[in-house]
Amino acid sequence: MGKIQKYIVYVLLSILMMGMVLYGEKAYTQAVVYEDATTELVALQGVEEQASRQLENFAKSILGDLFNDSREVNFVQIKQKQNHAMQEAQRYTRYFMYLLGALLLSFFYLCLREFTIVGAIVAMMTLVLGLITPILMVTIHKEVEYIGDIVLSFESKGVIGSIVKLFDGGDIVVALVILLFSVIVPVLKVLSLLFISLFMESQFAHHIVKFFKMIGKWSMVDVFVVAVFLVYLTANKGDVSRAQVEVGLYFFLAYVIVSMLVSLSADRMLHQNKKR
Repeated sequence: MGKIQKYIVYVLLSILMMGMVLYGEKAYTQAVVYEDATTELVALQGVEEQASRQLENFAKSILGDLFNDSREVNFVQIKQKQNHAMQEAQRYTRYFMYLLGALLLSFFYLCLREFTIVGAIVAMMTLVLGLITPILMVTIHKEVEYIGDIVLSFESKGVIGSIVKLFDGGDIVVALVILLFSVIVPVLKVLSLLFISLFMESQFAHHIVKFFKMIGKWSMVDVFVVAVFLVYLTANKGDVSRAQVEVGLYFFLAYVIVSMLVSLSADRMLHQNKKR
């Protein structure tokens, strides 16, 4: 590849990464708005609130348009805000994934070292979004006669928020396991990939190759932790438990896939460097 072509590829990669930062930030913002709107709706679906709404609906059925049903109007407005935020979060997440897919195609245009550097940066980006963005929403419902469907409990957190809550709740072992395999190991893994690709010729880089390979053995543990995390959150006791996946899970899974690809690229890069 000529210098001009490489320059064009670098410019395109920069644009793609800036677009990913933009859409990632927008997806995170809308996910938080969706979480806040859902919290407002849950507050309106308690026993007292549902009983008041039933009484107001009964009054409206008798008085018709003479009755000002402000509570129902507010509920509908918040519901619309919730649906809009969810659609926007999903839309920006799709845009992020499209750009991510396009960026991974740079494997065919870059050398292994360059692709490993770019991939490590992108892996860190997806990891951060996967850790801070809400990952799962769980609500416990109960159908009460004459009142309707009420919400007994509601949880919506990302990985970091869940770790904090587990520590606060005294579940130290579970918190430490998720912290180790969902935060510490992935961060060390990405940093080791980036360091080796940047300082491949240095003596110190060769000393951490063994550490890099040890970290690589835990690639599938990331997926395992996500599965355990989902099961743990959905194992609440209640009449009806409803779990809804949020966009944070897609960012975390994107990190798992990208980190695997970058690990393979780095392994080939080190193998080629040994032959020289």
